[in-house]
Amino acid sequence: MTNNSSSARGWNNMDYDILVKIFMALNVMDLISGVSQVCSLWRSACCDPALWKKLDLSNLNSNSSLYIPQEPYAWSDDQSSKNLMKILKTGLNLSQGNVNCLIFHFYVFIENEHLIYAAERSRDLKRLILPAWNQLSVRGFREAFKIWEGLESLTVPCLFSPMEIMQLIGTYCKNFSELKIMCPFDQDFANALIKYLPKLKVLSLRCTMVYKDALIRILDNLKHLEVLNISHCLFVLVQDSVVTSIMVYRQLDRKIIEKGSQLREFLTCQTGSCSTCQRAAADEGILKWYEYEEARWREDEISSLAH
Repeated sequence: MTNNSSSARGWNNMDYDILVKIFMALNVMDLISGVSQVCSLWRSACCDPALWKKLDLSNLNSNSSLYIPQEPYAWSDDQSSKNLMKILKTGLNLSQGNVNCLIFHFYVFIENEHLIYAAERSRDLKRLILPAWNQLSVRGFREAFKIWEGLESLTVPCLFSPMEIMQLIGTYCKNFSELKIMCPFDQDFANALIKYLPKLKVLSLRCTMVYKDALIRILDNLKHLEVLNISHCLFVLVQDSVVTSIMVYRQLDRKIIEKGSQLREFLTCQTGSCSTCQRAAADEGILKWYEYEEARWREDEISSLAH
């Protein structure tokens, strides 16, 4: 008993600033499940704002007691949902509202309750990176975006209601300026951006299927757009005549290049040897983004959207 008491006093006598520097080298699961429970001083150091600018849940598998299968709809059962909520609650309690960037694990399955809870405990969030799979409704997004008034950047692999979601962002998030998507970009999506996010500055469509008419629409109408990434994309041309025909191609035509060249940055990939582009072409026009490695989600030629 005496030895245990002496050890506890020893842990509590360590220098606070040194502890914070050490803890900055740890991942979030180390902070949540280990060091924050050692003693009162360590828990206090674990709550330091310097540790919580970013809550990165993308490395959850680094914890030996936790395993997330690298497959669609991993963690979609009730127990996994509870595990994710427990991690969010512990991490966000330690953060004390200081999280500016929230990154979910690519393969976790999130629902409305996860997103709304995160919003309630990270009101100053500026950047949100969502996973590949979710069961988020318009209501869930509405409740979260009402709280995240300062949100500036969103990465969302799959979005089924672009018009409604863009309207919510435009209504509640007045500083919003960056968007990355990984789903097909068509006229409906383009119209949603033009109508509700006219001041959008940065847009990444990398590794997606992009409709030519939609691309021209945003190049003509998003007057504040500065940076556009269409690297590794497939382009779709819909031709209406007696019979509607669809042509899928990789090479950009001169009209789009001329319009894109007016931007501060217009990022494309026209290299025939690019393995990412070749993979898209091999899918015969259907970009199966959900089969890509997690790295496709993390990578971006726009540095502010990579993570």
